[in-house]
Parts: sequence; C-alpha cells; structure tokens
Amino acid sequence: MAGGDGVKLLGYWASPFALRVEWALKLKGVEYEYLEQDLQNKSPLLLQYNPVHKKIPVLVHDGKPLAESLVIIEYIDETWKQFPLLPQDPHEKAKARFWAKFADEKCVPAILGTFTKVGEEKRKAANEARENLKTLESGLEGKRFFGGETIGFVDIAAAWLGCWTRIAGEIVDVKLIDEETMPELCAWLENVLEAPIIKDCMPPQDKLLEHIKGGIHKMLMAAAST
Repeated sequence: MAGGDGVKLLGYWASPFALRVEWALKLKGVEYEYLEQDLQNKSPLLLQYNPVHKKIPVLVHDGKPLAESLVIIEYIDETWKQFPLLPQDPHEKAKARFWAKFADEKCVPAILGTFTKVGEEKRKAANEARENLKTLESGLEGKRFFGGETIGFVDIAAAWLGCWTRIAGEIVDVKLIDEETMPELCAWLENVLEAPIIKDCMPPQDKLLEHIKGGIHKMLMAAAST
C-alpha cells in the first residue's frame, strides 16, 4: 500500500510477528509502505531502526521506529482510534495482554517443539502444546472472538497459531487441536482465519509449508552437528 501518515513496516513474508502487525494496520484502515527484508542479509535500514535486536517487525511512524510486535500493535491501537483492539475497561485490557503473552510464551515454544523434536520428546512437546492450547481456549469464555463479537488484540496476536498447528499436522503428523477436546478454540480458529482481512494477508499455504520444511531441516542438521 502507498505510505500514508509516514507509516512504514519492515517485515518478512513468513514471519507471524510481522503478519500480525499487518493485520492490525489493515483492521484500522491505516495506509502504510511495506518493506520486505532479507533476514540473511540485513539491510542498513533495519539495522538503523532496530539496532538493539536487529530483527523484524519494525514500524516506522513519521520517522520514529518501534520494535516488538505486541508493543507495535498497542501503539497502533492508541494512535489510530478507529476499530479499537484493546478493551477500554482496565481489567479486561489486562486480561487481553495476559492471553497474548500466554500464547507467545507458552503455546508457541511447545508447538515449535513438535516440529524439531523426535520420539518421546516430540510426544511430550505435543502434549504440552495441547494442554497450553486448551488453557488458551478458556480465555474465550464462550465468546466468538477473544475480543467479543469483533476481532481484537488477542485474536490478532494468536490467529497465526491456527495456521501453524495445521502445518504441524501436515509436516510431522501431529494433531494439536480437534473439535472434540477444544470445540471453542476450533470454532474461533475458523472464525478468525476466515475473516477477510486476516485471510487476505495470510501467505500461500503451499509456499509457507515448503518454507517451514526447509527451516526444520536446517535446525535438525544444526542440532545433529553439535
């Protein structure tokens, strides 16, 4: 999209963290310039705007950079008031932050473990992932989205988990979410991944599948050589 209000996003097509920043911008209707980054050959722009972590995503608004995807999404929500992502009630807002952090710190590592571990360790990672996803489901509290009837902060933060859990089923034959044990989370995933703005931004499944397969192969090779 053409840059409006001096907004740029430095991202990488397969990064779920850059993806959720794009979702936030699109839900808000903010025009921005997207700058694809080569993570193997980091650009001077990326090193200039994120000298601490040297990673994407980075949002640049009127020349001022911000890093870390959840921090960026909160900034977007506070800067552009249309289509609020976080609740106004302080308790509900704190709960939303809790569940977004839970998804990142508990669900993500266990899901990744199912890709990179083998045998008994893979089984343990899968069980841990299922337990954490079941706990995440409790945050829905019977609602259509974590944000209620509309997509909100937690939905944006966690939506990509649905895509990656499906890929886990295809690559390593591990089913992490099913309708019998997690009916609410299954329904939520269908709702959030079929939302037009979310769906339209998602990378092609076949391309993402090959990318993740290549990444897993590299990690396994590196582990075998140590």
